[in-house]
Amino acid sequence: MPLPSQLPGHLLLSAPSPAAPSTPLGPFEDSAVAWTTWVTLMGFVGVTALAVIAVGPVARRIGPGALAVTTARLARVAVALGVLAVPAILTDLAHSASPDGGYDYGAAWNTLYDGSNSGRLAGLEVTLVAVGAVLLAPLAARRTAAGAARPWLSAAALAAGAVALGTTKFPDAVPDDWGRTSFETVMWMLHLIGGAVWLGGVAGLAALALPGGTADADRGAFWSPVIRRFSAAAMSCVAAITLSGLFLYWEHVDGLSQLVSTMYGRVLGVKILIFGTLLLLGAFNQFWLHPRVEALRAAGDERPLRTLLVREFPVLVGAEAVLGMAVVFVAPFLHGSARNQAFQADAVKHAGASLDALPKLPAKDVSTATWVWGTGETLLVLAVMIAGYWASGVLARRQSAAKASTSRSARSAAPVPSGSRSGS
Repeated sequence: MPLPSQLPGHLLLSAPSPAAPSTPLGPFEDSAVAWTTWVTLMGFVGVTALAVIAVGPVARRIGPGALAVTTARLARVAVALGVLAVPAILTDLAHSASPDGGYDYGAAWNTLYDGSNSGRLAGLEVTLVAVGAVLLAPLAARRTAAGAARPWLSAAALAAGAVALGTTKFPDAVPDDWGRTSFETVMWMLHLIGGAVWLGGVAGLAALALPGGTADADRGAFWSPVIRRFSAAAMSCVAAITLSGLFLYWEHVDGLSQLVSTMYGRVLGVKILIFGTLLLLGAFNQFWLHPRVEALRAAGDERPLRTLLVREFPVLVGAEAVLGMAVVFVAPFLHGSARNQAFQADAVKHAGASLDALPKLPAKDVSTATWVWGTGETLLVLAVMIAGYWASGVLARRQSAAKASTSRSARSAAPVPSGSRSGS
Protein backbone atom coordinates (compact mmCIF):
# COMPACT_ATOMS: atom_id res chain seq x y z
CA MET A 1 0.00 0.00 0.00
CA PRO A 2 1.50 3.38 -0.93
CA LEU A 3 2.31 5.71 1.94
CA PRO A 4 1.01 9.28 2.24
CA SER A 5 3.41 11.82 0.81
CA GLN A 6 4.02 13.32 4.26
CA LEU A 7 5.76 10.15 5.56
CA PRO A 8 9.56 10.15 5.44
CA GLY A 9 11.21 7.59 3.24
CA HIS A 10 12.92 5.69 6.07
CA LEU A 11 9.51 4.46 7.23
CA LEU A 12 9.24 2.19 4.20
CA LEU A 13 10.30 -0.95 5.97
CA SER A 14 9.13 -4.49 5.53
CA ALA A 15 9.40 -5.52 9.18
CA PRO A 16 6.22 -6.45 11.07
CA SER A 17 4.09 -3.43 11.91
CA PRO A 18 4.01 -2.36 15.56
CA ALA A 19 0.76 -1.64 17.32
CA ALA A 20 -0.93 1.65 16.54
CA PRO A 21 -0.29 4.39 19.12
CA SER A 22 -2.89 4.68 21.83
CA THR A 23 -4.56 7.99 22.48
CA PRO A 24 -5.63 7.99 26.11
CA LEU A 25 -8.29 10.34 27.39
CA GLY A 26 -5.90 11.61 30.03
CA PRO A 27 -6.27 11.51 33.81
CA PHE A 28 -9.78 12.09 35.10
CA GLU A 29 -8.34 14.47 37.69
CA ASP A 30 -6.97 16.77 34.99
CA SER A 31 -10.34 17.03 33.29
CA ALA A 32 -12.15 17.57 36.60
CA VAL A 33 -9.84 20.48 37.46
CA ALA A 34 -10.28 22.00 34.00
CA TRP A 35 -14.06 21.48 34.22
CA THR A 36 -14.25 23.40 37.49
CA THR A 37 -12.40 26.31 35.92
CA TRP A 38 -14.61 26.40 32.85
CA VAL A 39 -17.88 26.03 34.78
CA THR A 40 -17.11 28.86 37.18
CA LEU A 41 -15.79 31.23 34.52
CA MET A 42 -18.53 30.55 31.98
CA GLY A 43 -21.19 30.49 34.69
CA PHE A 44 -20.13 33.92 35.95
CA VAL A 45 -20.35 35.38 32.45
CA GLY A 46 -23.67 33.69 31.64
CA VAL A 47 -25.50 34.59 34.85
CA THR A 48 -24.32 38.21 34.61
CA ALA A 49 -25.33 38.38 30.93
CA LEU A 50 -28.80 37.07 31.82
CA ALA A 51 -29.21 39.88 34.35
CA VAL A 52 -28.10 42.50 31.82
CA ILE A 53 -29.89 41.23 28.72
CA ALA A 54 -33.18 39.78 29.96
CA VAL A 55 -33.96 39.95 33.66
CA GLY A 56 -32.98 43.55 34.45
CA PRO A 57 -35.01 45.29 31.72
CA VAL A 58 -38.14 43.21 32.41
CA ALA A 59 -37.98 43.49 36.20
CA ARG A 60 -37.41 47.25 36.00
CA ARG A 61 -40.70 47.68 34.13
CA ILE A 62 -42.56 45.63 36.74
CA GLY A 63 -41.31 47.67 39.67
CA PRO A 64 -38.47 48.23 42.18
CA GLY A 65 -39.50 45.24 44.26
CA ALA A 66 -39.23 42.77 41.39
CA LEU A 67 -35.97 44.35 40.26
CA ALA A 68 -34.44 44.06 43.74
CA VAL A 69 -35.48 40.43 44.25
CA THR A 70 -34.31 39.12 40.88
CA THR A 71 -31.11 41.18 40.74
CA ALA A 72 -30.07 40.11 44.22
CA ARG A 73 -30.68 36.42 43.44
CA LEU A 74 -28.60 36.50 40.24
CA ALA A 75 -25.88 38.66 41.81
CA ARG A 76 -25.43 36.17 44.65
CA VAL A 77 -25.06 33.29 42.20
CA ALA A 78 -22.62 35.24 40.01
CA VAL A 79 -20.51 36.43 42.95
CA ALA A 80 -20.26 32.88 44.27
CA LEU A 81 -19.13 31.64 40.85
CA GLY A 82 -16.63 34.50 40.48
CA VAL A 83 -15.13 33.87 43.92
CA LEU A 84 -14.86 30.13 43.23
CA ALA A 85 -13.27 30.81 39.84
CA VAL A 86 -10.13 32.31 41.44
CA PRO A 87 -9.03 29.16 43.34
CA ALA A 88 -10.20 27.02 40.44
CA ILE A 89 -7.91 28.88 38.02
CA LEU A 90 -5.00 28.77 40.47
CA THR A 91 -5.54 25.04 41.01
CA ASP A 92 -5.43 24.46 37.25
CA LEU A 93 -2.21 26.50 37.01
CA ALA A 94 -0.75 24.69 40.03
CA HIS A 95 -1.50 21.31 38.49
CA SER A 96 0.17 22.34 35.24
CA ALA A 97 3.21 23.78 37.07
CA SER A 98 3.85 20.66 39.16
CA PRO A 99 6.41 18.32 37.54
CA ASP A 100 5.10 15.25 39.35
CA GLY A 101 1.38 15.69 38.62
CA GLY A 102 0.63 17.30 41.97
CA TYR A 103 -0.23 20.90 42.81
CA ASP A 104 2.46 23.56 43.16
CA TYR A 105 0.51 26.65 44.19
CA GLY A 106 3.67 28.66 44.83
CA ALA A 107 4.83 28.14 41.26
CA ALA A 108 1.33 28.90 39.99
CA TRP A 109 1.21 32.17 41.91
CA ASN A 110 4.66 33.15 40.64
CA THR A 111 3.59 32.67 37.02
CA LEU A 112 1.03 35.49 37.32
CA TYR A 113 2.42 38.62 35.66
CA ASP A 114 5.89 37.04 35.47
CA GLY A 115 6.79 39.06 32.37
CA SER A 116 5.84 36.41 29.83
CA ASN A 117 2.75 36.66 27.65
CA SER A 118 1.28 33.52 29.19
CA GLY A 119 1.90 34.95 32.67
CA ARG A 120 0.18 38.20 31.78
CA LEU A 121 -2.82 36.34 30.37
CA ALA A 122 -3.07 34.12 33.45
CA GLY A 123 -2.79 37.17 35.68
CA LEU A 124 -5.52 38.98 33.79
CA GLU A 125 -7.75 35.91 33.99
CA VAL A 126 -7.49 35.77 37.78
CA THR A 127 -7.64 39.54 38.29
CA LEU A 128 -10.59 40.29 36.03
CA VAL A 129 -12.89 37.56 37.32
CA ALA A 130 -12.12 38.73 40.88
CA VAL A 131 -12.85 42.33 39.88
CA GLY A 132 -16.13 41.22 38.32
CA ALA A 133 -17.18 39.51 41.56
CA VAL A 134 -16.30 42.63 43.57
CA LEU A 135 -18.34 44.82 41.22
CA LEU A 136 -21.41 42.62 41.64
CA ALA A 137 -21.09 42.23 45.40
CA PRO A 138 -23.14 45.39 46.25
CA LEU A 139 -26.03 44.07 44.13
CA ALA A 140 -26.28 40.89 46.22
CA ALA A 141 -28.19 42.84 48.89
CA ARG A 142 -31.83 43.63 48.07
CA ARG A 143 -31.67 47.11 49.56
CA THR A 144 -29.01 48.15 47.01
CA ALA A 145 -29.84 45.78 44.13
CA ALA A 146 -32.30 48.19 42.47
CA GLY A 147 -30.12 51.29 42.86
CA ALA A 148 -29.00 53.64 40.11
CA ALA A 149 -25.58 51.96 39.92
CA ARG A 150 -27.05 48.55 39.03
CA PRO A 151 -26.77 48.74 35.22
CA TRP A 152 -23.23 50.15 35.34
CA LEU A 153 -21.97 47.61 37.84
CA SER A 154 -23.58 44.74 35.93
CA ALA A 155 -22.20 45.88 32.56
CA ALA A 156 -18.69 46.40 33.97
CA ALA A 157 -18.74 42.98 35.66
CA LEU A 158 -19.92 41.35 32.42
CA ALA A 159 -17.11 43.00 30.44
CA ALA A 160 -14.51 41.92 33.02
CA GLY A 161 -15.79 38.34 33.01
CA ALA A 162 -15.92 38.14 29.21
CA VAL A 163 -12.30 39.32 28.88
CA ALA A 164 -11.22 36.90 31.63
CA LEU A 165 -12.87 34.06 29.72
CA GLY A 166 -11.31 35.24 26.47
CA THR A 167 -7.78 35.20 27.88
CA THR A 168 -7.96 31.40 28.00
CA LYS A 169 -7.74 31.30 24.20
CA PHE A 170 -5.78 34.46 23.38
CA PRO A 171 -2.47 33.59 21.63
CA ASP A 172 0.51 33.91 24.00
CA ALA A 173 3.12 34.25 21.24
CA VAL A 174 3.51 36.36 18.13
CA PRO A 175 1.83 34.32 15.37
CA ASP A 176 3.52 33.45 12.10
CA ASP A 177 0.23 33.88 10.25
CA TRP A 178 -1.67 36.83 11.70
CA GLY A 179 -4.73 36.33 9.50
CA ARG A 180 -5.30 32.68 10.37
CA THR A 181 -4.49 33.14 14.06
CA SER A 182 -6.83 36.12 14.33
CA PHE A 183 -9.64 34.17 12.66
CA GLU A 184 -9.08 31.16 14.94
CA THR A 185 -9.14 33.44 17.99
CA VAL A 186 -12.42 35.00 16.86
CA MET A 187 -13.91 31.53 16.40
CA TRP A 188 -12.84 30.54 19.91
CA MET A 189 -14.35 33.72 21.33
CA LEU A 190 -17.66 32.93 19.61
CA HIS A 191 -17.52 29.38 20.93
CA LEU A 192 -16.68 30.29 24.52
CA ILE A 193 -18.76 33.43 25.01
CA GLY A 194 -21.71 31.98 23.09
CA GLY A 195 -21.60 28.87 25.27
CA ALA A 196 -21.22 30.94 28.43
CA VAL A 197 -24.18 33.22 27.71
CA TRP A 198 -26.42 30.31 26.73
CA LEU A 199 -25.50 27.71 29.34
CA GLY A 200 -24.81 30.18 32.14
CA GLY A 201 -28.08 31.92 31.34
CA VAL A 202 -29.94 28.63 31.67
CA ALA A 203 -28.34 28.15 35.09
CA GLY A 204 -29.46 31.66 36.04
CA LEU A 205 -33.03 30.91 34.96
CA ALA A 206 -32.94 27.75 37.07
CA ALA A 207 -31.87 29.83 40.07
CA LEU A 208 -34.74 32.27 39.52
CA ALA A 209 -37.24 29.43 39.14
CA LEU A 210 -36.46 28.21 42.65
CA PRO A 211 -38.69 29.41 45.49
CA GLY A 212 -38.09 33.07 46.32
CA GLY A 213 -36.57 33.91 42.95
CA THR A 214 -39.59 35.99 41.98
CA ALA A 215 -42.65 37.17 43.87
CA ASP A 216 -45.82 35.15 43.20
CA ALA A 217 -47.69 38.27 42.10
CA ASP A 218 -45.02 39.14 39.53
CA ARG A 219 -44.63 35.76 37.84
CA GLY A 220 -47.21 36.33 35.14
CA ALA A 221 -45.69 39.65 34.07
CA PHE A 222 -42.10 38.51 34.55
CA TRP A 223 -41.54 35.12 32.98
CA SER A 224 -43.05 35.53 29.55
CA PRO A 225 -40.94 38.54 28.43
CA VAL A 226 -37.85 37.14 30.18
CA ILE A 227 -38.17 33.84 28.33
CA ARG A 228 -38.71 35.70 25.08
CA ARG A 229 -35.65 37.93 25.58
CA PHE A 230 -33.45 35.05 26.64
CA SER A 231 -34.66 32.94 23.72
CA ALA A 232 -33.44 35.60 21.30
CA ALA A 233 -30.05 35.72 23.01
CA ALA A 234 -29.85 31.93 23.24
CA MET A 235 -30.59 31.46 19.54
CA SER A 236 -27.84 33.95 18.70
CA CYS A 237 -25.50 31.96 20.93
CA VAL A 238 -26.50 28.70 19.26
CA ALA A 239 -25.69 30.25 15.89
CA ALA A 240 -22.28 31.38 17.18
CA ILE A 241 -21.53 27.97 18.71
CA THR A 242 -22.63 26.14 15.56
CA LEU A 243 -20.58 28.29 13.19
CA SER A 244 -17.45 28.21 15.33
CA GLY A 245 -17.96 24.48 15.92
CA LEU A 246 -18.13 23.85 12.17
CA PHE A 247 -14.85 25.69 11.71
CA LEU A 248 -13.15 23.74 14.51
CA TYR A 249 -14.54 20.51 13.04
CA TRP A 250 -13.10 21.42 9.63
CA GLU A 251 -9.76 22.22 11.26
CA HIS A 252 -9.41 19.03 13.32
CA VAL A 253 -11.43 16.30 11.55
CA ASP A 254 -11.08 14.84 8.05
CA GLY A 255 -14.38 13.16 7.28
CA LEU A 256 -17.12 11.55 9.32
CA SER A 257 -15.23 8.25 9.55
CA GLN A 258 -12.75 9.83 11.96
CA LEU A 259 -15.60 10.42 14.42
CA VAL A 260 -15.56 6.68 15.16
CA SER A 261 -12.00 5.67 14.24
CA THR A 262 -10.13 8.11 16.52
CA MET A 263 -10.36 8.95 20.21
CA TYR A 264 -10.70 12.65 19.41
CA GLY A 265 -13.58 11.89 17.08
CA ARG A 266 -15.38 9.67 19.60
CA VAL A 267 -15.13 12.31 22.33
CA LEU A 268 -16.30 14.96 19.87
CA GLY A 269 -19.19 12.67 18.92
CA VAL A 270 -20.28 12.48 22.57
CA LYS A 271 -20.09 16.27 22.81
CA ILE A 272 -22.18 16.64 19.65
CA LEU A 273 -24.83 14.23 20.99
CA ILE A 274 -25.14 16.19 24.25
CA PHE A 275 -25.26 19.46 22.31
CA GLY A 276 -27.99 18.03 20.09
CA THR A 277 -30.02 17.04 23.14
CA LEU A 278 -29.65 20.59 24.44
CA LEU A 279 -30.92 21.90 21.12
CA LEU A 280 -33.99 19.66 21.36
CA LEU A 281 -34.74 20.94 24.86
CA GLY A 282 -34.24 24.49 23.63
CA ALA A 283 -36.66 23.86 20.77
CA PHE A 284 -39.18 22.46 23.25
CA ASN A 285 -38.82 25.62 25.30
CA GLN A 286 -39.08 27.85 22.23
CA PHE A 287 -42.00 26.18 20.47
CA TRP A 288 -44.03 24.75 23.35
CA LEU A 289 -43.29 26.38 26.70
CA HIS A 290 -43.08 30.00 25.59
CA PRO A 291 -46.26 29.94 23.43
CA ARG A 292 -48.14 28.23 26.27
CA VAL A 293 -46.99 30.81 28.81
CA GLU A 294 -48.04 33.61 26.44
CA ALA A 295 -51.44 32.03 25.90
CA LEU A 296 -52.12 31.53 29.61
CA ARG A 297 -51.03 35.07 30.34
CA ALA A 298 -53.26 36.49 27.59
CA ALA A 299 -56.22 34.59 29.02
CA GLY A 300 -55.55 35.90 32.53
CA ASP A 301 -55.28 32.32 33.79
CA GLU A 302 -52.77 32.71 36.59
CA ARG A 303 -53.33 29.37 38.33
CA PRO A 304 -52.22 27.11 35.47
CA LEU A 305 -49.41 29.55 34.69
CA ARG A 306 -48.13 29.30 38.23
CA THR A 307 -48.42 25.52 38.12
CA LEU A 308 -46.59 25.39 34.80
CA LEU A 309 -43.74 27.54 36.02
CA VAL A 310 -43.36 25.86 39.39
CA ARG A 311 -43.58 22.24 38.22
CA GLU A 312 -42.41 22.07 34.63
CA PHE A 313 -40.14 25.04 33.96
CA PRO A 314 -37.59 24.32 36.74
CA VAL A 315 -37.31 20.72 35.58
CA LEU A 316 -36.68 21.83 32.00
CA VAL A 317 -34.04 24.46 32.76
CA GLY A 318 -32.50 22.18 35.39
CA ALA A 319 -32.06 19.45 32.79
CA GLU A 320 -30.55 21.97 30.37
CA ALA A 321 -28.14 23.19 33.04
CA VAL A 322 -26.98 19.64 33.83
CA LEU A 323 -26.48 18.87 30.13
CA GLY A 324 -24.60 22.14 29.71
CA MET A 325 -22.21 21.17 32.50
CA ALA A 326 -21.83 17.76 30.84
CA VAL A 327 -20.75 19.43 27.59
CA VAL A 328 -18.17 21.48 29.48
CA PHE A 329 -16.94 18.32 31.23
CA VAL A 330 -16.44 16.44 27.96
CA ALA A 331 -14.56 19.28 26.25
CA PRO A 332 -11.25 18.93 28.19
CA PHE A 333 -10.95 15.34 26.94
CA LEU A 334 -10.45 16.66 23.38
CA HIS A 335 -6.67 16.34 22.95
CA GLY A 336 -4.87 16.94 19.67
CA SER A 337 -6.94 16.37 16.56
CA ALA A 338 -8.61 13.50 14.77
CA ARG A 339 -6.54 14.26 11.66
CA ASN A 340 -3.24 13.71 13.44
CA GLN A 341 -4.44 10.70 15.39
CA ALA A 342 -5.55 8.94 12.21
CA PHE A 343 -2.37 9.95 10.38
CA GLN A 344 -0.11 8.77 13.21
CA ALA A 345 -1.93 5.44 13.47
CA ASP A 346 -1.38 4.93 9.75
CA ALA A 347 2.28 5.95 10.06
CA VAL A 348 2.94 3.40 12.81
CA LYS A 349 1.03 0.74 10.89
CA HIS A 350 3.44 1.07 7.96
CA ALA A 351 6.57 1.48 10.06
CA GLY A 352 8.68 -1.53 10.91
CA ALA A 353 10.03 -0.15 14.17
CA SER A 354 8.92 2.12 16.95
CA LEU A 355 9.06 5.81 16.09
CA ASP A 356 10.94 8.20 18.35
CA ALA A 357 8.52 10.99 17.43
CA LEU A 358 5.18 10.63 15.72
CA PRO A 359 4.77 12.74 12.58
CA LYS A 360 2.14 15.46 12.40
CA LEU A 361 0.13 16.82 9.55
CA PRO A 362 0.43 20.52 8.69
CA ALA A 363 -2.56 22.77 9.22
CA LYS A 364 -5.16 22.67 6.49
CA ASP A 365 -4.80 25.17 3.68
CA VAL A 366 -7.59 27.67 3.26
CA SER A 367 -8.81 27.75 -0.33
CA THR A 368 -11.51 29.60 -2.22
CA ALA A 369 -13.79 26.60 -1.78
CA THR A 370 -13.30 26.83 1.99
CA TRP A 371 -14.54 30.43 2.02
CA VAL A 372 -17.46 29.56 -0.24
CA TRP A 373 -18.55 26.66 1.99
CA GLY A 374 -18.02 28.74 5.13
CA THR A 375 -20.10 31.62 3.79
CA GLY A 376 -22.88 29.25 2.74
CA GLU A 377 -22.92 27.56 6.15
CA THR A 378 -23.03 30.95 7.87
CA LEU A 379 -25.98 32.15 5.83
CA LEU A 380 -27.82 28.85 6.33
CA VAL A 381 -27.35 28.82 10.12
CA LEU A 382 -28.45 32.46 10.43
CA ALA A 383 -31.49 31.84 8.26
CA VAL A 384 -32.54 28.82 10.35
CA MET A 385 -32.14 30.74 13.62
CA ILE A 386 -34.08 33.78 12.38
CA ALA A 387 -36.83 31.60 10.90
CA GLY A 388 -37.13 29.62 14.14
CA TYR A 389 -37.41 32.74 16.27
CA TRP A 390 -40.03 34.23 13.91
CA ALA A 391 -42.04 30.99 13.80
CA SER A 392 -42.09 30.66 17.58
CA GLY A 393 -43.35 34.25 17.82
CA VAL A 394 -46.13 33.57 15.36
CA LEU A 395 -47.11 30.44 17.27
CA ALA A 396 -47.15 32.35 20.55
CA ARG A 397 -49.36 35.11 19.11
CA ARG A 398 -51.80 32.60 17.63
CA GLN A 399 -52.13 30.65 20.86
CA SER A 400 -52.53 33.89 22.81
CA ALA A 401 -55.29 35.09 20.49
CA ALA A 402 -57.09 31.74 20.64
CA LYS A 403 -56.85 31.55 24.42
CA ALA A 404 -58.00 35.14 24.86
CA SER A 405 -60.93 34.55 22.51
CA THR A 406 -61.95 31.43 24.42
CA SER A 407 -61.71 33.32 27.70
CA ARG A 408 -63.89 36.17 26.38
CA SER A 409 -66.47 33.72 25.06
CA ALA A 410 -66.61 31.95 28.42
CA ARG A 411 -67.15 35.25 30.24
CA SER A 412 -69.86 36.42 27.85
CA ALA A 413 -71.69 33.08 28.11
CA ALA A 414 -71.65 33.12 31.90
CA PRO A 415 -75.05 33.92 33.49
CA VAL A 416 -75.44 37.43 34.83
CA PRO A 417 -76.39 37.59 38.54
CA SER A 418 -79.94 38.77 39.03
CA GLY A 419 -78.90 41.58 41.29
CA SER A 420 -76.96 43.21 38.49
CA ARG A 421 -79.85 43.37 35.95
CA SER A 422 -81.05 46.87 35.11
CA GLY A 423 -84.33 47.78 36.69
CA SER A 424 -84.24 44.99 39.25
